[in-house]
Amino acid sequence: MLKQYLGDNILITDGAMGTYYSHLTGVHTTLSELANIENPQIIKEIHQQYIDAGARLIRTNTFSTNSYTLKRTREEVGVLLTAGYDIAKTSVGSKDVFIAADIGPIPEMIEGKAIEKAAIYDEYLFIIDTFLKLGADIFVFETFSSTEYLKALSEYIKSSNPDSFVLAQFALNAEGYTRKGISARRIQEQVKQIPSVDAYGFNCGVGPAHLYKSVKELDLSGGTVSILPNSGYPIIVNERTVYTENPEYFADRLMDLRDLGAKIIGGCCGTTPLHISMLARRLDSSPSRSAAAPKIAVEEPYTPKPPPNSFAHKLNKGEFVIAVELNPPFSTDLDKVLEGAGELKDRGVDILTVADSPMARSRIDSGMVAAKIKREAGIETMPHLCCRDRNVIAIKSWLLGTYIEGIRNLLVITGDPVPSPERNDIKSVFNLNSIRLLEMIAEMNREVFAQEPFLLGGALNLNVLNKDVELRRMEQKIESGARFFLTQPVFLDSTIEYLRKAKQKTDAKILAGIIPLVSYRNAVFLNNEIAGIDIPDKYIKKFSPNMSRQEAEYVGVEIAVDIINKVKGQADGIYLITPFNRTGMIARIIDKSLRPAERSPL
Repeated sequence: MLKQYLGDNILITDGAMGTYYSHLTGVHTTLSELANIENPQIIKEIHQQYIDAGARLIRTNTFSTNSYTLKRTREEVGVLLTAGYDIAKTSVGSKDVFIAADIGPIPEMIEGKAIEKAAIYDEYLFIIDTFLKLGADIFVFETFSSTEYLKALSEYIKSSNPDSFVLAQFALNAEGYTRKGISARRIQEQVKQIPSVDAYGFNCGVGPAHLYKSVKELDLSGGTVSILPNSGYPIIVNERTVYTENPEYFADRLMDLRDLGAKIIGGCCGTTPLHISMLARRLDSSPSRSAAAPKIAVEEPYTPKPPPNSFAHKLNKGEFVIAVELNPPFSTDLDKVLEGAGELKDRGVDILTVADSPMARSRIDSGMVAAKIKREAGIETMPHLCCRDRNVIAIKSWLLGTYIEGIRNLLVITGDPVPSPERNDIKSVFNLNSIRLLEMIAEMNREVFAQEPFLLGGALNLNVLNKDVELRRMEQKIESGARFFLTQPVFLDSTIEYLRKAKQKTDAKILAGIIPLVSYRNAVFLNNEIAGIDIPDKYIKKFSPNMSRQEAEYVGVEIAVDIINKVKGQADGIYLITPFNRTGMIARIIDKSLRPAERSPL
């Protein structure tokens, strides 16, 4: 029925539910979905206002109704879904108005912990099954940031009801990318490959002008396209999110989007029945104009080829590589770091890695330090990027900045948690974990950084009891974009031997982590207080509490050389972690264990 209507008509949807509910009630701290039970009458009134304004499709008040967002049981979620659908049916009554079961994205992270993809998919199925039992035959997936899950979910809906209608909508930013860094063009290409999705489009994220800018570059022919922008951009007034009242402007811009080929138009955040009413009036009085202008071929300007990534080149050739980690200082003095970087470059080190505030202690930004080292010492660098301290917006800004500075290698990690005593004052962000962050950067590599993509690495901890679980996580990281791995420090022969299995199981390059011990006290501390490090007694007993610094360093060098000799045939390289910025110690280890003739391909 909806397909028939769209064959001859432009479909007007309703506008925002959540922001309009907040506007009417003055309640800005409660999700509107809870009102399906707590205040159903106002939800019914909102639906009816949109219908009276001219909407021919309304969406159920269920966008955030899932167990993870609401932190409710499935039984409670089912009650809210049912109430939301029933309110919409009552609001429509006998009117010729379509009802769409509205489904928003289920969060992938909750309080810093990743939700398994299988659990997310199962939650979607529960929501869909609930709607199917209620008789829903129109499904709107909106504000999504990728096409992940949509093929399986839409096929599931069609298998239950072949006559159902599925609309998938995606949120873009002002530059035309989703939260996961996927461009509008790639979203269009991907969703067109899903036959079980009947219509696709864009909603939320930006106002109509920016959405027009992104959509006008697309060919909207050959499909049913929806456009539901926000009314504009919000501002905060007295701790309230306020949108501009602009129904005339909004309706005019929607007519422009209609002329590009959109068949479904309506509003998202900030829009009200006034916006939809004005939109309906403009549609009645404005004949469609074709905005399809011939595209003029423009010759691409010459862009000089970027310099090669020497670290990536050596990895790909199968050469045994040396990576060394330097910790950025707590102060602004980088002289010792730069001096050490020069010393290590002279020893044939291939790349210097820079930690990202390890142990959740503030240090100089890893990207800035890595860029300065590369620029002044002339050696490849690789900043670590953790998920603890930045939200997605800040992470993308950081990536753009480091890319401009010439950084092309990244170690993507989840990050150490904030120490317990400081958690009342310092809050972790964890919008993403390392796997999700890898996915996001890999997607940005396809377009934003396509000229010379980031080479992405991940952490690998084989100092665990169940190494097979860690190996499966490694495989997930490879699927998400990781091409090499740096291991936690290895000491045990059994861990070193397991490196062979890890390499046989995957195509990824593995650099074995080596942390030189500097004293008896240091060895005992690492063995007893740092999770994931297990030092054999034979190494600890080589030290004496009464050793001088020089004597202890000599023992530490010998132990590191012994471990390197064991890993040479198991790994693609070594990852030396500089203790207390003692780069001279690292230089002696390299001199004693890795002569130039030994650095040929494995």
